Amino acid sequence: MTRMNRRALLKSAGSVAGLTAASSVIGTPLIAKERSLKIGAYGGYFENSLKEHVYSAFTAATGINVESVTQPNSTDWLVTMTQATKAGSVPADLSLYARDTMIKASRIGGLLSPLDLKAAPKTGDLDPYFVFEDTTGPIGVGAMSWFTAMVINPEEVGPPASWAEFWDSEKYEASLGLPKNFNAQFLDIVAATFFEGEATFKTKDGIVALVEKAAEIKPNVALWWSAESQMEQALKNGDVIGGQYYLDVSNLMAADGFPVQPVFPKEGNPQDYGSWCLSSISEKGAEAAEFVNFSSDPATQALMSRKIGTAPLVPQSKTDLTDDEFAFVSGAPSIKPAYEAYLDSETFIKETWEKMLAGA
Repeated sequence: MTRMNRRALLKSAGSVAGLTAASSVIGTPLIAKERSLKIGAYGGYFENSLKEHVYSAFTAATGINVESVTQPNSTDWLVTMTQATKAGSVPADLSLYARDTMIKASRIGGLLSPLDLKAAPKTGDLDPYFVFEDTTGPIGVGAMSWFTAMVINPEEVGPPASWAEFWDSEKYEASLGLPKNFNAQFLDIVAATFFEGEATFKTKDGIVALVEKAAEIKPNVALWWSAESQMEQALKNGDVIGGQYYLDVSNLMAADGFPVQPVFPKEGNPQDYGSWCLSSISEKGAEAAEFVNFSSDPATQALMSRKIGTAPLVPQSKTDLTDDEFAFVSGAPSIKPAYEAYLDSETFIKETWEKMLAGA
């Protein structure tokens, strides 16, 4: 199943459930003439879903028209926005950045403007972690999030209480599927399970210790996957009976009758997220604040969970998501990736990781 197809399935599955949330979000249009906002987001089904379900509801609620701008990804988009800022004209007022890219933009300086949170009171519903501030102020507000999770074949094994159980060769020898990329958050799982979490990444000795611990699981790994489809097929075929995979895809596979079960062990699962960030040369600060406020509303967060399959950045109790709807896209606890370490020590982590994979 491609990412496009699974998003289409999410859309279909959530079409009825989302109607109530959509109606609660839209509200009564306010008086606003010829106001507009250019918003960047990752292209394809994701962008189309935002246009259909979120931007349209925002326009109905505020009268502010949204022009959707396609972003390739955070990293390449930052290059585009950096060059455009220097040229004095940017393609988008608000952009969607991953946390590591947002940190890069902050370090470069002069690319982002602080958002007016006084004009966006709904941001107070978000966990403070999802409001990123630098010396200039709040330059990023969480838009939505997504999880990778522990997965198992429930016909073969019971739910592990801890990630540490995957190191047990008597049960899992040559039977796990784990991500191949150094920054796919498996090292964050190792840090949360056996060490002091994110702090372990702060020294080279800590990074080496993480990779050495990861090396101990190699006899239990049947597949180091780099493409989503590889792990999907391995789970379907029974080539692996556990590992790390996307939470929403795992739930879709289970709903389709495949023996796949996502699990939230005691350490939790890695949670990544994207943030809305305002260009430093945009003249749409007021409109951006209104959109960020709208996006942060628990009703909108629930709408995105149902329509796009993203995890809400507010507690379930603030939304009308049922337990089943919430469990489909989210859970607790969450493991926060060591974003700054992956930026500051990228080469060292990558080389140490790849040397470990290549070793006997």
